[in-house]
Amino acid sequence: MILWIKAFHIVFVVAWFAGLFYLPRLFIYHQEATDAISRARFVTMERRLLALTHIGAVLALALGISLLLEMPVFLHQGWMHAKLGLVVALVAYHGWCVKLTADFRHGRPVPSSTWLRWFNEAPALLLIAIVCLVVVKPF
Repeated sequence: MILWIKAFHIVFVVAWFAGLFYLPRLFIYHQEATDAISRARFVTMERRLLALTHIGAVLALALGISLLLEMPVFLHQGWMHAKLGLVVALVAYHGWCVKLTADFRHGRPVPSSTWLRWFNEAPALLLIAIVCLVVVKPF
């Protein structure tokens, strides 16, 4: 059973990251859009992608918690503490994406496209760090 949980945990982590990779890219395009029709289209795309990203996040987190309940020994290992800290950062990033989606939808001020391009890189860095911790277990 634990292998099934692990497999689906990975599937939903991939889904979560897919949303977090593409949503900030939509923000960049939205910020650079000049006409009302394009802006309205981006609002719809961002809302729908965010909903799918929420599903990936909730299922990845729920399955991750169930894995920890099945294998509590990992909670005593340093690499897992580091991984969980990075997951908290990922959840915070997700929350920031929720805020930006709402800001775009309501026409509130949003960061520049240059800032959004840098913001777009954060999930890739988190993914690299999390995968390295899980695979290598350096401490």
